[in-house]
Amino acid sequence: MSRVILMLGFIVLTSCSTLRDSSSPSPALYVFDCGKLYFSDVTSFGLTNQETAVRDLFVPCYLIRHKDGMLFWDAGLSLDVVGQGDVALQPGTTMSYDRSVLDQLGDLGVQPSDVDFIALSHMHFDHAGAANAFTGATLLIQKTEYEAAFTPADENPIFDPSLYSELANNETRLLNGDHDVFGDGSVRILSAPGHTPGHQVLFLDLDDYGPLVLSGDLYHFRASRTLRRTPEFNTDAMQTLKSMDKIEAFLKQSGATLWIEHDKALADTLELAPAFYK
Repeated sequence: MSRVILMLGFIVLTSCSTLRDSSSPSPALYVFDCGKLYFSDVTSFGLTNQETAVRDLFVPCYLIRHKDGMLFWDAGLSLDVVGQGDVALQPGTTMSYDRSVLDQLGDLGVQPSDVDFIALSHMHFDHAGAANAFTGATLLIQKTEYEAAFTPADENPIFDPSLYSELANNETRLLNGDHDVFGDGSVRILSAPGHTPGHQVLFLDLDDYGPLVLSGDLYHFRASRTLRRTPEFNTDAMQTLKSMDKIEAFLKQSGATLWIEHDKALADTLELAPAFYK
């Protein structure tokens, strides 16, 4: 089969040395459940309530294991939400988070201090929740996103600096476009601004599953993609559409599958850590 899911139900990885197995020819991707969001009304996403029946969004975190290190991509909801049940964000909108990603990483024998790189698709609250735990990792962030998030963040009201403020002291690599994380083309950050000033997506070249792109918030719903709709809270709608065109062309050229990160229907079909994709 061209797409193989390697299930590890019978193995729990217990050491970082295992996760850094230098014999692995391609990256491995671990998917974590980092919360859920519910919206009774989706019109703020640029869709009518009749154009999609979806109201529940999955909130993921990811760990990418490469022979030369580990990358943590997107940090989910705030750890303060864990175990609190449904927490109201505003009328008609709730969030929930059952088990901390830090505990889920612990199941793999991984501590935040073991992670070499942290990169968030963008700094919105549902992607930055556990960011402050990764102060020892090199932050990979677009220069425009860094400036929006740190100087000053109050111009971007969906940013919550309390979730990521500790990253200001990290070793930081400011990006000005696409970036090859490990230098071999297998893990690449692709600049896709518009949702936020420095929004980015992640490309993985997986040997068994095949090439894959993690969408960040380029799209929130499948209907967002098919109808080319942009949320009203995006920084720049026209820039978002250009980024959609760029990534769609990349998907066609590379043959990559796109995972819309918030797509709960997709998430329900995925194997979560300690299983992995490679």
